[in-house]
Amino acid sequence: MKLKPLFDKVVLKKVEAAETTKSGIVLPGSAQEKPQVSLVVAVGPGGLVDGKEVAMTVNVGDKVIIGKYSGTEVKLDGTDYQIVSQSDILAVVED
Repeated sequence: MKLKPLFDKVVLKKVEAAETTKSGIVLPGSAQEKPQVSLVVAVGPGGLVDGKEVAMTVNVGDKVIIGKYSGTEVKLDGTDYQIVSQSDILAVVED
């Protein structure tokens, strides 16, 4: 199956959090921070949202930073995704 977002929605896949600290200490799952960096896997078409024209500025393949508690988490075919509004994206990570 495939997720196709509507309006100004963006589908993200979380980038895995580090399981060890820089000093080599292994962290249990409960001590790991919730990842805020995600990979854009699908982008909606934009359009009118709440009476305002929204142009999409993120693209599939971009790495983005979102707020810790943004969006809605969904599981599809065993993979976890997060669906957010484009306005929930705080920044695009450039390498």
